Amino acid sequence: QVQLQESGPGLVKPSQTLSLTCTVSGGSITTSYYYWSWIRQPPGKGLEWMGAIAYEGSNYYSPSLKSRTSISRDTSKNQFSLQLSSVTPEDTAVYYCARGVTTTQYDYWGQGTQVTVSS
Repeated sequence: QVQLQESGPGLVKPSQTLSLTCTVSGGSITTSYYYWSWIRQPPGKGLEWMGAIAYEGSNYYSPSLKSRTSISRDTSKNQFSLQLSSVTPEDTAVYYCARGVTTTQYDYWGQGTQVTVSS
């Protein structure tokens, strides 16, 4: 059973960088042919895919967020991380990490973590 757990600050100030980590257990992030995604849901809105890192380390980003988003991984810790720069209150959302066989189909999700952007 694969489990994902998001961690990171729940409050970030405007213009700063949001940093979250997803710790994976029960499976390796290097296992073919999975994609490890970050997805968010702002209050009252739908899910938004932000980007992913593939099993071999390739990155994929949403065009609308690409200029501010970076996804990396630490294979020794079986973790992957999200950095979103220059945040505004519009980046307030529940942030999820997920595993999928593509960047749009997911079979395992983390429980989600609330991040609020506020001064």
